[in-house]
Amino acid sequence: MPVPPLNVPALRAAVGDLAHPQLTGCQLRVSGTAGRWYGTAGVADRDTGREIHERDTFRIGSITKVFVATVVLQLAAEHRLPLETPVQRCLPGLLPAHFPPVTVLQLLQHTSGLPDGQAPPHDLSTPESIARHRYDRWTPHQIVALVSHGSMKFTPGTKQEYRGINYVLLALLIEELTGRPYGEVIARRLLRPLGLRHTSVPGNDPCLHGPHVHGYMKMTDGSLLDITAFDQSIAWGEGEMISHTGDLDRFLTALFSGELLPPRQLERMFTLPPDEVRMLDGSPAHYSAGLQTVTVNGITLWGKTGERYGYCSALFATRDQQRRVVISFNPTRRDATQVQATQRIAEALTRS
Repeated sequence: MPVPPLNVPALRAAVGDLAHPQLTGCQLRVSGTAGRWYGTAGVADRDTGREIHERDTFRIGSITKVFVATVVLQLAAEHRLPLETPVQRCLPGLLPAHFPPVTVLQLLQHTSGLPDGQAPPHDLSTPESIARHRYDRWTPHQIVALVSHGSMKFTPGTKQEYRGINYVLLALLIEELTGRPYGEVIARRLLRPLGLRHTSVPGNDPCLHGPHVHGYMKMTDGSLLDITAFDQSIAWGEGEMISHTGDLDRFLTALFSGELLPPRQLERMFTLPPDEVRMLDGSPAHYSAGLQTVTVNGITLWGKTGERYGYCSALFATRDQQRRVVISFNPTRRDATQVQATQRIAEALTRS
């Protein structure tokens, strides 16, 4: 289905609405064969008033999962990792012995059924407590331990529930197979070959370096705290990467064009689980091996959203790349209201 022509006034209005929800900044890059546009609103730094520039980096949250999935599928294409292999065989002793086998493909597709994680040891119910613990350091094994209690939520492969722990395990699997930190593997296989010089896995560094967009969090008294510096180890393997809109557009172009994966493995990214596999609320599954899909105004898009405190982002395209979209915005609250911004921009991008 052809995408509609770009409606630049509608895009400007969608990006420029910084009140629903409260945002400190927003940027949108549109590319593809049906037209290009870039626009911003708000500021990158409230202290200086500096406006957002397309060179500015930001935290991409769960878009990290697309990079991890791509590497896992590359390893599968190299016959180093059959996707039907139980993760317990590759990472012995990591999950409790009474858990049923969970395959690599089930981790990729969020159909693992792993238990809900235990709450972290500290109360994170207020913005003040989140700020106090922003430099806490987590190891991936500590994160896995949070889900190593209780019973499976469902038989693996029978339902779908989006869970970050699936990609923590996949990143550990990358390290086990390659003998290198998963961030180094992503850099060697994806970032350097594509020239993504502004994309990184920060590791233990809580800061963003070079030109970047600051993230802010609304405190109980209504003030805004700069939350840019934040140890991302709690999102290890599934939500910690940094990038900017140009690099993400280049990555998505290469991925959808078949530069990174052979056809069989790339098709996995556009294949949902069988129809009988539903989300926990009964709605159709919408996660594939590394991507998610959404249809807006009859236009089907594939990609991924991401969020961290102070940051939200989205990376989507039509499969034929008529339209590619990279969104980054900075909400002051991390809650359900964030979706208003992505829905507003999606409407402007797909409405005739």
